[in-house]
Amino acid sequence: MRIILIGQAAFAEKTLDKLVSKGEEVLAVFCFPDTPGGKIDPVKQRALQLGIPVHQHKTLKTPEVTQQFVSLKADLAILAFVSQIIPPPVFNAPRFGSICYHPSLLPKYRGRTAINWALIRGETLTGLTIFWLDKGIDTGPILLQKEVRVEPDDTTGTLYFNKLFPMGIEAIGEAVDLIKAGNPPRIAQDESKATYDPPCGEEHAKIDWSKPAQEVYNLIRGCDPQPGAHTTYQGKTLRLFDTRLKNPNGAEAGQVIGIGAEEITIAVTGGTLTVKRVRGAAGKISGAEFAKQVDLKVGDRLE
Repeated sequence: MRIILIGQAAFAEKTLDKLVSKGEEVLAVFCFPDTPGGKIDPVKQRALQLGIPVHQHKTLKTPEVTQQFVSLKADLAILAFVSQIIPPPVFNAPRFGSICYHPSLLPKYRGRTAINWALIRGETLTGLTIFWLDKGIDTGPILLQKEVRVEPDDTTGTLYFNKLFPMGIEAIGEAVDLIKAGNPPRIAQDESKATYDPPCGEEHAKIDWSKPAQEVYNLIRGCDPQPGAHTTYQGKTLRLFDTRLKNPNGAEAGQVIGIGAEEITIAVTGGTLTVKRVRGAAGKISGAEFAKQVDLKVGDRLE
């Protein structure tokens, strides 16, 4: 099958390898322009190694890009980790249209940070969707879905890299096989069950120590590794990572109740939170090292 790949980073790179290993003809790779002074995008580097043409555009909403897609005479375009908006003249150019990977069970958790929000909201089951592009945001007909269990201590990072990333590569390969076999599924999304969330950012990642323990913990793991759930101490912002929720303690929520060799322990409503890594102005360090740097003591309270 003649395929155009649109994507970036390691996910697109591994998707490219998967397509090549299956014997598909990858006509071209489209990715973001290089960042001045930054590292070359892995998918660009891999495509050049394989002798596949690479096109880098700030936007795909131009007549030039549409003409490129039309001239390639592709059977299919695949979006693998794409944050750009793809206009209809581009995604409709291939013979079978375009498909996209999304890390949630659509129509739930549409939007760019679906994994973050699934964890923040305490989901115990999530998954991925391969869907056909249409003019909406994550609204197109579903080709296939895969479910995955969310473990109690999963973070956005572990859920993506350990589960949804490798499962997604295999799912794209399966989707290509379904299309090649003829009459692939196009299941309309149930709009009554649809949810959409904004990109998870600073305003969503602020810790409210008055919230129940599980809610605080879900926020922290949903924001790990990015953007990092944050609180303040002595007027300075710090972000918490590599945490675990444990048994309750009678101390006031937000109060430091222990400082160990590596971690600090903070009381929350209905539990205690051990924090192994903290990121402040000096970068990411152990909780214990942070306590030493700012003279944080047992009994002090985070704001």
